[in-house]
Amino acid sequence: MKAKSSVTVVRPVTADRLTGLALGALGVLAFSMSLPATRVAVHQLDPWFVAFGRAVGAALLAWAYLGFTRAPRPTRSQWRRLSVVALGVVVGFPLFTSLALTTQPSAHGAVVIAVLPAVTAVFAVVRAGERPPPLFWAAAGGGLLAVLGFLAAGGAVRGALTAADLFLLVAVVLCGLGYAEGGALARELGGARTICWALLLSLPATVVVTLAVSVVRPPRAEALTWSAFGYLTVVSMFLGFFAWYAGLARGGVARVGQVQLAQPVLTLLWSAALLGETVGSASVVTALGVLACVVLTQYQRGRVG
Repeated sequence: MKAKSSVTVVRPVTADRLTGLALGALGVLAFSMSLPATRVAVHQLDPWFVAFGRAVGAALLAWAYLGFTRAPRPTRSQWRRLSVVALGVVVGFPLFTSLALTTQPSAHGAVVIAVLPAVTAVFAVVRAGERPPPLFWAAAGGGLLAVLGFLAAGGAVRGALTAADLFLLVAVVLCGLGYAEGGALARELGGARTICWALLLSLPATVVVTLAVSVVRPPRAEALTWSAFGYLTVVSMFLGFFAWYAGLARGGVARVGQVQLAQPVLTLLWSAALLGETVGSASVVTALGVLACVVLTQYQRGRVG
């Protein structure tokens, strides 16, 4: 009888995981403009209106999508998990980033948001039952340090911890929870239906808050501000999640979540293009370093996704 081989084979990227990475990258590209768009929107609109109003608009799109596709209703257990998704990505992240960006530029927000991939990976262990190996955490940490080092060297980190920083930290924790829970649930419902049902579940609360804020401070803004609000509604709150949750479901929450390491660099580029914020040439070098770390996380053995 032959003894079992002790050689461990490192799994290559399969077609399904490659699709998950591509979808995840598309989602990150969509989300990378969220902070600059939020910064533009809260310049003239109330941050509570920006956070909850975009959820109302996205919920109307979700209602149309679910009706057109005749999607079956979630089970009782799935509704409970959808409430976690709604808390994280429909309410929590939009609200706390809107509050933070009333006083901080989007480049500053990108600094704190850089920890989101690590937070998502932690919740992937807690909520999605994934078990990334040690080298995965080392590669993810390397990418995180590369991004934070780049942002710090570029002057994005200034001064002591402020209320805006605390808002951003709360936003990151809630968003990581919503990403992990939504990515795991998307394996059952699909990425599009997961965000759509979460939006509809939140609709009673988001409508009430939006109407209340509109009465106290009627929304008046220029065309550019409404364009930013429209982007947040259609792309950041709706279409971006179609690709993002589908990618997390296919490729694994922890693994695909590391693609977010490129998001702060992309956010800075959008900030420079749309808001006139200065971005140094070191972004290219940092992007290549982050890309190397992301690729390394995709080739780790163990049950990552």
